[in-house]
Amino acid sequence: MSDTSDRDHEHSHVHERVDESVDAHDDWARRRRKGIPTDENLLVVACMDERIPVEDALDLELGDAQIYRNAGGKVTDDVIRSAALTTNFFETDEIVVVNHTDCGMMSASDDDVAAGLEAQAEAAGVDLDEVDLDPALPELDIGDASVAEWVRMTDDIDEACAAQVEFLENHELIPDGVTVSGYVYEVESGELRRPGERVAEEISERRA
Repeated sequence: MSDTSDRDHEHSHVHERVDESVDAHDDWARRRRKGIPTDENLLVVACMDERIPVEDALDLELGDAQIYRNAGGKVTDDVIRSAALTTNFFETDEIVVVNHTDCGMMSASDDDVAAGLEAQAEAAGVDLDEVDLDPALPELDIGDASVAEWVRMTDDIDEACAAQVEFLENHELIPDGVTVSGYVYEVESGELRRPGERVAEEISERRA
């Protein structure tokens, strides 16, 4: 005699499993509209350098974090804009800054970079004082700052990383409960470390 009658017939119906899958997909696709934060409530600010494996270095998967990348991993006005929005409205309670050694922002002097940009502008017949920095804010310009200050080159990556963290920690638009940390990714060793430490025996430093 078959033992079928003795089996526990309780099981999840196919439609229940499908419904769960559909709901999960809808949550993923519409997570902003539903107020669902990132899986780790995390914003990462990092350099746009293609050698920096941000997700691997921080052990992140898709959905874990919002990642903002720019030249040098600098805390610019738009980083503050993005950080203020996500920490105040999207439940983000942690920010991690990732800078790195051998950064392109350390590859030339301030004067060389400024001269190069000014020469490019002059060749294009452009007055740098009239360049729009933000299409949404045409009144935003370099003002009294120099091109070098706007580009914000870096002399010491460890000091720069610590400064980015301090700036975010102290900014009026970032809630006090947000945790801010900074790390330096050593391209020479492929390791992440705290500012002021070193893993590789020798790292690339800024060329004057």
